[in-house]
Amino acid sequence: MNKYNIKELAEKLERCRKVNLDDVKLEDVDEVTDIKIDRRKTSNERILDFIMKAKNPYIFKVNGKLVRIRFSDTDKTAEECLTNVLKNLYR
Repeated sequence: MNKYNIKELAEKLERCRKVNLDDVKLEDVDEVTDIKIDRRKTSNERILDFIMKAKNPYIFKVNGKLVRIRFSDTDKTAEECLTNVLKNLYR
């Protein structure tokens, strides 16, 4: 997992989290099915790949529809939530 710059990814997540949905153009957003993740990697590596490959890991398209994910203030970590999302998408 040395190929990941964790500080850079954390900064990207913070920057992307703050994006105002009103400022997002549908044509500038990734279609989630176009983001290819290697299923043979560990769950942590798949999450990091998704964060790295997605223009904005919080905002993407599913079948052409804009989707924004947010996390509640619970005991679940962002990693757990993203893992669940990716597991459901890439079954």
